[in-house]
Amino acid sequence: MRKSHPVRRAVLATAATVSGIVLLLTLKPDSDQGSADAAGGAVPPAAAQSPQGGAQAIANGTVTGDAADTQYGAVQVRLTVSGGKITKAEAVQSPKGGQSDQINANAVPRLNQAAVAAQSGEIDAVSGATYTSAGYKKSLQSALDKAKAAGAAEAAENGGGQGGAGSAQALGDGTVTGDAAQTQYGAVQVRLTVSGGKITKAEAVQSPKGGQSDQINANAVPRLNQAAVAAQSGEIDAVSGATYTSTGYKKSLQSALDKAKAAGAAEAAENGGGSAADASAGDGSAGSGQGGGGGDARAALEDGTVTGDAVQTEYGAVQVRITVEGGKITKAEAVQAPKGGQSDRVTNQSVPRLNQAVVKTGGADVDAVSGATYTSAGYKKSLQSALDQAGG
Repeated sequence: MRKSHPVRRAVLATAATVSGIVLLLTLKPDSDQGSADAAGGAVPPAAAQSPQGGAQAIANGTVTGDAADTQYGAVQVRLTVSGGKITKAEAVQSPKGGQSDQINANAVPRLNQAAVAAQSGEIDAVSGATYTSAGYKKSLQSALDKAKAAGAAEAAENGGGQGGAGSAQALGDGTVTGDAAQTQYGAVQVRLTVSGGKITKAEAVQSPKGGQSDQINANAVPRLNQAAVAAQSGEIDAVSGATYTSTGYKKSLQSALDKAKAAGAAEAAENGGGSAADASAGDGSAGSGQGGGGGDARAALEDGTVTGDAVQTEYGAVQVRITVEGGKITKAEAVQAPKGGQSDRVTNQSVPRLNQAVVKTGGADVDAVSGATYTSAGYKKSLQSALDQAGG
């Protein structure tokens, strides 16, 4: 019997090993999110990122990004913005079923926290959840883009560069109540008193109540009120231990400031530069008693339909038509208003509210719509022109 040569054995063993490796490499593993993510699979081309959030101001409110499709299902992100900052991020859609449930139960909360911490789309992918992370970042960026566009539109509508805090723009004197801001523990709503263009008093007319909320807010709310008066803006610090109340307070405070700024701008526009109201106030009409107040329609109006002068604003003309029956305004409508781009959204929101306010008040003594300063000022000036023609 021939003995097996040691060199021959070594050659045969090496050949068998190489054959086994080649065979393994030719096998295709099962495709599921767990195995792909665990292997650190390449991000799909669809996840290529656009330029990130940056320093541009973002609008307050809630905004939902576009749904981003991934190999295992769609991911869609919703952001809540308060005081120009992301206060909450949540995935309203994420891949489901099989291993995706386990993966996303861990990954999504971490991505949400990362978005709030980063205040931008520059967040790291979660290890083991490559596809979900890529979809999340794409939808997050979409939400940021929408929030930035809305912020730019608000800044443009309010005269450019207001930046949300709004201490530089004159505030209209009087009392103004911000919108109620919902928090996890209840609503917060702030009322401001303005005198001489300055905030002289701030108070929370609503705040979370019951249980520990009573103790927390008994300490936090007075401090927030004092801070608002001291800062003369919405740029106030949260009270330690009262995060939710502070966030809601700041959001409602900013809403009140926006309303006060809009009223101040409308007053300046209405009283500056020889408006029709100024002319009619000094024309010596018998028994008019207007006192320059801007058309609260004390004199009887002639029945019929009358159209005010077209008033040019920075974003386009505004022209108002009123219908009078029985000496009262029964209908108001804007036959011209700024159009195109963000003006469409602003006009669609503000004009119906202005029309309703005119019919309700029976004159030109209507409040400007927050976020539509120029449209409101032009509307009121054209409205006053119509009232003058109607004999009011």
